[in-house]
Amino acid sequence: MIFENHTTATPAKRGAVNWGTGIFLIIAHVAAIAALWFWSWPAVITAIVLYWVGGSLGIGMGWHRLLTHRGYKVPKAVEYFLVTCGTMALEGGPIQWVVTHRIHHAHTDQEGDPHTPRDGGWWAHIGWILFGTAQNHSDATFARYAPDLIKDRYYRWLNTYYYVPLTIVGVMLFIFGGWDVLLWGMFLRLTLALHSTWLVNSATHLWGSTRFQTGDDSRNSWWVALLTFGEGWHNNHHAHPTSARHGLRWYEIDLNWLGIRALQLLGLAHSIKRLRFNRASSAWQLVRGSMRSERC
Repeated sequence: MIFENHTTATPAKRGAVNWGTGIFLIIAHVAAIAALWFWSWPAVITAIVLYWVGGSLGIGMGWHRLLTHRGYKVPKAVEYFLVTCGTMALEGGPIQWVVTHRIHHAHTDQEGDPHTPRDGGWWAHIGWILFGTAQNHSDATFARYAPDLIKDRYYRWLNTYYYVPLTIVGVMLFIFGGWDVLLWGMFLRLTLALHSTWLVNSATHLWGSTRFQTGDDSRNSWWVALLTFGEGWHNNHHAHPTSARHGLRWYEIDLNWLGIRALQLLGLAHSIKRLRFNRASSAWQLVRGSMRSERC
């Protein structure tokens, strides 16, 4: 088995099959394979661009480091743009996603964690979506874990109709690019992007290195970081969740952090929280504010 069982945390809450999600994932995987017979440069370029838009601008910079952890601040229009980009990844609504991730941090690898590999690697990767509660939370859970987001009318709308922006993009891809652009830009790209995100839930709690003692199974994984624009430096992240910077050394490639820095240089991001190594105390410290030249 690629994903072997880890130390048991709590019995996974397996229930009825989420047939809608399961059927869509089967179709997406079949279409992704079919895309290999419809190769073209416009299709490949479209897939790469949308992979970055959904995975970096949307999930990494928007839903994760901005919405979930508030690692930095941007004007509301920029925030809405980044969050809307996240819908290109088709990972549910932004409030659903944030609530699931905040629950994960509140109960990491313990009872209540929706996708810990201690309930099995396969469960952490995709089983929790197919057989678990997935991201379907009660109103009380929304109110507890995302009181800041449920007050926002746009986020409430997008949480319900998260598929609308992607559907519009899909129609445009077909009209202007044909089947090859649609298959690559939508299905192949989505399938790869979903598995990349799921690897953060599974692989980075199973394999890799640790810099910090966090009390959980989080690991730093260079190859997951490459697939997710920097989200694979997961042990760094769990040690200091609000830090907008996950890759702490020069060799820890973190493209999402570079994106946030680019926003700052454009005057669009401020109050950035990040880790800085204090040589006097030989420890990493969370700081916020202006950014002087910092070497790692």
